[in-house]
Amino acid sequence: MHKEEHEVSVLGAPHSTILPRSTMINIQSETSVPDHIVWSLFNTIFLNWCCLGFIAFAYSVKSRDRKMVGDVTGAQAYASTAKCLNISALIVGILMTIGFILLLVFGSVAIYHVMLQIVQEKQRY
Repeated sequence: MHKEEHEVSVLGAPHSTILPRSTMINIQSETSVPDHIVWSLFNTIFLNWCCLGFIAFAYSVKSRDRKMVGDVTGAQAYASTAKCLNISALIVGILMTIGFILLLVFGSVAIYHVMLQIVQEKQRY
Protein backbone atom coordinates (compact mmCIF):
# COMPACT_ATOMS: atom_id res chain seq x y z
CA MET A 1 0.00 0.00 0.00
CA HIS A 2 1.26 3.38 -0.84
CA LYS A 3 1.51 6.03 1.76
CA GLU A 4 -1.23 8.13 0.11
CA GLU A 5 -3.68 5.21 -0.02
CA HIS A 6 -3.03 4.44 3.61
CA GLU A 7 -3.75 8.07 4.61
CA VAL A 8 -7.04 8.05 2.67
CA SER A 9 -8.16 4.84 4.29
CA VAL A 10 -7.28 6.14 7.77
CA LEU A 11 -8.84 9.53 7.26
CA GLY A 12 -11.95 8.18 5.62
CA ALA A 13 -13.59 9.34 2.47
CA PRO A 14 -12.68 12.66 0.90
CA HIS A 15 -14.45 15.65 2.46
CA SER A 16 -16.51 16.38 -0.61
CA THR A 17 -18.35 13.04 -0.43
CA ILE A 18 -19.15 13.12 3.32
CA LEU A 19 -22.84 13.78 3.87
CA PRO A 20 -23.60 16.26 6.62
CA ARG A 21 -25.06 14.55 9.65
CA SER A 22 -27.73 16.21 11.71
CA THR A 23 -29.35 15.24 14.94
CA MET A 24 -32.99 15.95 15.52
CA ILE A 25 -34.27 16.20 19.06
CA ASN A 26 -38.00 16.06 19.51
CA ILE A 27 -39.12 17.91 22.62
CA GLN A 28 -42.67 17.24 23.58
CA SER A 29 -44.29 20.46 24.61
CA GLU A 30 -46.34 20.06 27.74
CA THR A 31 -49.56 21.99 27.57
CA SER A 32 -49.46 24.65 30.23
CA VAL A 33 -52.79 25.18 31.92
CA PRO A 34 -52.85 28.19 34.24
CA ASP A 35 -54.76 27.30 37.39
CA HIS A 36 -55.03 30.89 38.73
CA ILE A 37 -54.34 29.72 42.28
CA VAL A 38 -52.44 32.86 43.34
CA TRP A 39 -55.18 35.14 42.03
CA SER A 40 -57.80 33.00 43.77
CA LEU A 41 -55.84 33.13 47.02
CA PHE A 42 -55.63 36.92 46.76
CA ASN A 43 -59.37 37.17 46.16
CA THR A 44 -60.07 34.79 49.04
CA ILE A 45 -57.99 36.80 51.50
CA PHE A 46 -58.70 40.38 50.42
CA LEU A 47 -61.82 40.53 48.22
CA ASN A 48 -64.02 37.75 49.55
CA TRP A 49 -67.36 39.50 49.26
CA CYS A 50 -70.17 36.96 48.70
CA CYS A 51 -67.60 34.11 49.09
CA LEU A 52 -66.69 34.29 45.37
CA GLY A 53 -62.99 34.23 46.21
CA PHE A 54 -63.32 31.03 48.21
CA ILE A 55 -65.29 29.32 45.43
CA ALA A 56 -62.71 30.44 42.85
CA PHE A 57 -59.96 29.05 45.10
CA ALA A 58 -61.75 25.70 45.24
CA TYR A 59 -61.96 25.55 41.44
CA SER A 60 -58.28 26.51 41.16
CA VAL A 61 -57.33 23.63 43.44
CA LYS A 62 -59.49 21.27 41.37
CA SER A 63 -57.75 22.53 38.22
CA ARG A 64 -54.34 21.90 39.77
CA ASP A 65 -55.43 18.39 40.82
CA ARG A 66 -56.66 17.59 37.31
CA LYS A 67 -53.38 18.89 35.85
CA MET A 68 -51.37 16.65 38.20
CA VAL A 69 -53.41 13.60 37.15
CA GLY A 70 -52.84 14.42 33.48
CA ASP A 71 -56.42 15.38 32.59
CA VAL A 72 -55.69 18.51 30.55
CA THR A 73 -59.28 18.97 29.38
CA GLY A 74 -60.65 18.79 32.91
CA ALA A 75 -57.92 21.13 34.15
CA GLN A 76 -58.78 23.67 31.44
CA ALA A 77 -62.48 23.51 32.31
CA TYR A 78 -61.86 24.09 36.02
CA ALA A 79 -59.30 26.82 35.23
CA SER A 80 -61.79 28.60 32.98
CA THR A 81 -64.43 28.52 35.71
CA ALA A 82 -61.89 29.74 38.27
CA LYS A 83 -60.90 32.59 35.96
CA CYS A 84 -64.53 33.70 35.52
CA LEU A 85 -65.12 33.51 39.28
CA ASN A 86 -61.93 35.46 39.95
CA ILE A 87 -62.98 38.20 37.54
CA SER A 88 -66.40 38.34 39.19
CA ALA A 89 -64.88 38.39 42.68
CA LEU A 90 -62.48 41.14 41.67
CA ILE A 91 -65.19 43.35 40.15
CA VAL A 92 -67.66 42.78 43.01
CA GLY A 93 -64.89 43.27 45.55
CA ILE A 94 -63.74 46.54 44.04
CA LEU A 95 -67.31 47.86 43.73
CA MET A 96 -68.20 46.82 47.28
CA THR A 97 -65.00 48.35 48.66
CA ILE A 98 -65.65 51.64 46.85
CA GLY A 99 -69.27 51.55 48.05
CA PHE A 100 -68.15 50.92 51.62
CA ILE A 101 -65.69 53.83 51.46
CA LEU A 102 -68.36 56.13 50.00
CA LEU A 103 -70.84 55.04 52.68
CA LEU A 104 -68.25 55.70 55.35
CA VAL A 105 -67.40 59.17 53.98
CA PHE A 106 -71.01 60.29 53.42
CA GLY A 107 -72.10 58.78 56.72
CA SER A 108 -69.40 60.60 58.64
CA VAL A 109 -70.23 63.87 56.83
CA ALA A 110 -73.93 63.41 57.67
CA ILE A 111 -73.12 62.69 61.33
CA TYR A 112 -70.86 65.75 61.40
CA HIS A 113 -73.71 67.96 60.10
CA VAL A 114 -76.18 66.51 62.62
CA MET A 115 -73.74 67.08 65.49
CA LEU A 116 -73.06 70.62 64.22
CA GLN A 117 -76.80 71.39 64.24
CA ILE A 118 -77.16 70.01 67.77
CA VAL A 119 -74.26 72.17 68.99
CA GLN A 120 -75.69 75.27 67.28
CA GLU A 121 -79.15 74.70 68.82
CA LYS A 122 -77.63 74.32 72.30
CA GLN A 123 -75.68 77.57 71.84
CA ARG A 124 -78.94 79.48 71.06
CA TYR A 125 -80.51 78.54 74.39
